[in-house]
This record gives sequence, structure tokens and C-alpha cells, in this order.
Amino acid sequence: MLQFNKILFPLDYSEDCRALVPYVNEAALRFSSKLILLHALDGGLHFPGESGPLTESMENLRNLEENRLRDFATGHFAGVANVETLLETGDPATVIRGMIQHAGIDLVMMPTKGLGTFRRLLLGSVTSKVLHDVHCPVWTGVHSALGTSADHLPCRSILCAVGLDQETPGILKTAAAMAQSCETRLSILHVVETPPMSFEIDFAQFRKELMDNADLELRGMLRTAAIDAELIVLAGAPAPEVSREALKQQADLIIVGRGHDQGRIDRMFSQLYEIVREAPCPVLSV
Repeated sequence: MLQFNKILFPLDYSEDCRALVPYVNEAALRFSSKLILLHALDGGLHFPGESGPLTESMENLRNLEENRLRDFATGHFAGVANVETLLETGDPATVIRGMIQHAGIDLVMMPTKGLGTFRRLLLGSVTSKVLHDVHCPVWTGVHSALGTSADHLPCRSILCAVGLDQETPGILKTAAAMAQSCETRLSILHVVETPPMSFEIDFAQFRKELMDNADLELRGMLRTAAIDAELIVLAGAPAPEVSREALKQQADLIIVGRGHDQGRIDRMFSQLYEIVREAPCPVLSV
């Protein structure tokens, strides 16, 4: 059975972050996890006009932020048995990555923000860096997809979107373990990508063959892993098809891979960003 012994919840006190609180609570209680609340304090902060040395100002700020973090934990996670609060100084993405590497984190839960330019066009810069740099599962939720917490809690339906590569068997096993832990139904989706409209070859004659082959290969993987799940094979652009199928299945969680073992990281991440942005529910990338 899937187990997350340590869950990291990076906090910035934003509305997006607060919208995740019910989900973090649910995960920590369901898996009896230790919950670590982390806030990264920018070491370059300066308050013009404030009297006293800068070191004194930073010390006062640390004291205020530590109290704020403890109050947040008490006010929002009183039901979680094991909660730790940590205040670190530095770039948030670097702080989060360091915490994951040195504290044995099993799951990171964080919101997304569509701010900034190119690299941050689909996801917030901190989230995109974490997705790119770490290897533990990352749970993300677009604020508009969270709605009221009751919409997706408790988890009743999981949609796992997979490709056909070396990672697929592992992703399928993770999805099956998550479905078992949540006592919910699982559907597996594979999308055969259609080429651009300007593609010179008539793709229609190959579409059915590709879909049939994908169906056959995935059924073999499911059979080998003894996973009982509905299999859906579609053709089209991955992100929109995943979103549409998630709505059709009334999915409360989408599980996808991140391309750790592949030589086409940029392409995988481009698809992942689009899936997260367009998802009607939270996404767990493994």
C-alpha cells in the first residue's frame, strides 16, 4: 500500500496556498504522515526607514514569522498528530529542494501560480523549479480547479494519464496503490498524439492502428501488474484530452509521470505544465 511518511507543505500564506489546506489535512490524516510546514524568508528583505541595524530588523522579522507559522499550524492543522514548522532563509525553490533532499520528504503539496514570463507562463516559477529538480511525488492544485474543498474530497475517482515508455509500469503501480489507499476507482488514459494539421501524411489511416497497439500494450502492462482498472485510449492533444476525460470521469485526482528516465525532458515538461494548467482537479506527478 502507498505510504507518505513525510509531507512537505511550503507556505506563502497566499489565497492559493490556503485553498490547499483541506487537501493537505486529508493527506496527512489518511496516511498518518508527519507534516512539515515550511516558509522561506527572503534574506534580502530590507525595510527602508526602520531604525536599528539590518541584522536586528531581520531578527525581529524572524521572530514574527516564526510566531505566524506556529499560529497557522495551530489554526489549520490541529487534527494532525505530528506537525513541524520550519522557517528558512533563501530562495524558496532552493529551500524547498534542499528540504526534500535532506529530510526524506515523500510528498510535496503546493499550489500553482500563472505569473511571470515564458518559464512561468503556465506554472509559478517556484512550482516549475520544484517539478523540474526533485524526484519525489509532487501534488499540485490550480486554484481555479480546487473550488470548494468538498468538490474533490474525499477522493472518489482517479484518472492516471500515461505514455508508452520505461516509466509507465511504475506510474501504473503508483496509481493503483493510491487508488487502493483511497479506496476509490481508477481509470487509465493514454492519448495518441495527433500531428499538426499541416502534416503532409494522412494520419487517419494510422490512427486506429496506433490506438489498437497502445491498447494492447497497456492491457499487457495492467495484466502483468495485476491492476484492475478501466483503460481508455484516445487520439488528440494530450492536455485537452486529459482534462475532458477527467471531467467525464468526475476525477478528483489526475496522476501523471514527469519523465525522469527519458531523454525528452523538455517535451514531457511542456505537456505536464499544460495538463496541470488545464486540469479540472489536482494533479499528482510522480
